[in-house]
Amino acid sequence: MGTVIMISQFLLSLTILVVLHECGHFFPARWFKTRVEKFYLFFDPWFSLIKKKIGDTEYGVGWLPLGGYVKISGMVDESMDLEQLKKEPEPWEFRSKPSWQRLIIMVGGVFVNFMLGFFIFAMLLWKNGTEYLPIEEMKYGISVDSTGYEMGFRDGDHIVQIGDKTVDRFDRRNLIMSLLLDEGSKVKVKRDGEMVIIDVPQELRSQLANQDMKNKEIWGIRVPTEVDSIVPNSAAQKAGINKGDRILMIDEENAQYAHEFLRRMKAKNPNSSIQITLMRSNDTMRLMAETDEKGKLGIYPASPSKFVKTQKEMFGLLESLPKGVDTGVDLLVNQLKGFRQMFAGNIDASDSLGGFATIAKLFKTTWDWSAFWWMTAILSIILGFMNLLPIPGLDGGYVVFLLIEVVTGRKVPDKIVEKATLVGFILLMSLLLYANGLDVFRAFGK
Repeated sequence: MGTVIMISQFLLSLTILVVLHECGHFFPARWFKTRVEKFYLFFDPWFSLIKKKIGDTEYGVGWLPLGGYVKISGMVDESMDLEQLKKEPEPWEFRSKPSWQRLIIMVGGVFVNFMLGFFIFAMLLWKNGTEYLPIEEMKYGISVDSTGYEMGFRDGDHIVQIGDKTVDRFDRRNLIMSLLLDEGSKVKVKRDGEMVIIDVPQELRSQLANQDMKNKEIWGIRVPTEVDSIVPNSAAQKAGINKGDRILMIDEENAQYAHEFLRRMKAKNPNSSIQITLMRSNDTMRLMAETDEKGKLGIYPASPSKFVKTQKEMFGLLESLPKGVDTGVDLLVNQLKGFRQMFAGNIDASDSLGGFATIAKLFKTTWDWSAFWWMTAILSIILGFMNLLPIPGLDGGYVVFLLIEVVTGRKVPDKIVEKATLVGFILLMSLLLYANGLDVFRAFGK
């Protein structure tokens, strides 16, 4: 059921984004009295699921959910319908309109994507605010997994600075983005009362773009192992462990922090005897217990929220609007930084690239409207950015041709636009197949 909900959210988000993007082309075209022959959600090679002609425009839903399109009369597009170009331009055709009108029609979709993303961010910030964990709340420092340890971090480190930026909030995603996309590789931490500089090697920073890293914690919130609840009739209950006990050691190995306890228990065999050292009130006790057939004790440690307190920053309506724009701009800046790192060879495109399955997995397996709209805003900004790339077949490719015309006063010949569009379309389809092929490989090839 969770997978169905995840896919449903993805399809709903894709539908909203595609329809509004195409509206960004459709309405300017109509305002400038340019005929729109088709308006389609999804692509319709050979046949469509639904179609209805109203006036000069056929509205429909295709069967191939790879996006959508509007077919504008007199425009060279991916449909490669070139018959109309053999005739003299008609007044209602795209090619007969002034260059400034054609430019507005072409950037309309990207404009809508950016404005939609900014608006959704702003409304969510107005409604929900921003919840964050102040770095001073990290009384016990961070916990690290094997990846974090390899980078040079240690359990109990207090992160102070990344590059030249002081860290005032603990945010795993921002830590990854700073190390992956920014030039600074040095992280200052407070360790055992002393300041230590960790210089994270480039090869380890590059690995942060790998899809597998999404399943790794790297840095966590280190908190004591306090027993929150016990499974009835479990090994823990039989051994006499009580709620509120703080576990200190498992078989003489340190387990006073929750991540250590979980790590120690993961290594234990089923139906094996273990010694548990714990603190109850001010007394230290040692108990013997036997793990069950799964190697478990039946203990649920207290969540980090018991030991660290988050704060929430709320925004008024007028405050949220520029804050929403700032959030979207930060996302765009990170996209540009990501491309720069790819071109520099610091990020392998195959590590960070993904197809529809990868995008769908960004949505939750439970229906959370705030999370849905936040992800939709992110995808809207990214869709606008990708469409603005100067690749023939994308909006940005047409914008380049139009800018050349504006600057030189001469229209780029239709034959050149035709051939460039064909090449661009082939490249885009190849990239699409490659990205989705990576998804298949990740699912079945390992």
